[in-house]
Amino acid sequence: MRTTGAMKPLRFVGSSADDLRDFPAEARRRAGFELYSVQRGLEPTDWKPMQTIGPGVRELRIRVMGEWRIIYTAVIADAVYVLHAFQKQSKATSRNDIEVARQRLHDLDQR
Repeated sequence: MRTTGAMKPLRFVGSSADDLRDFPAEARRRAGFELYSVQRGLEPTDWKPMQTIGPGVRELRIRVMGEWRIIYTAVIADAVYVLHAFQKQSKATSRNDIEVARQRLHDLDQR
């Protein structure tokens, strides 16, 4: 991703904003910093592609007081969409968390 000069707004899908608010304060601060970078068209510090959810979907990794994840997409022109935010409980992202993000992306595509 490259800086385009314009900052994209941040939009939360489903319960993702409430879920992010449940992160511990330090993890929320880190998430805010990383999402701000994404809004400006920059790469976050730690992420991986989530092709199983959809093209252009990424998992932002926060490692503060546990393992926290934010699944988002920034390829839609009008905004950065946060599809899901959760605490990671195991080595692999759970099937349930993947399905939540996939369904929210599908709902977004249907708008």
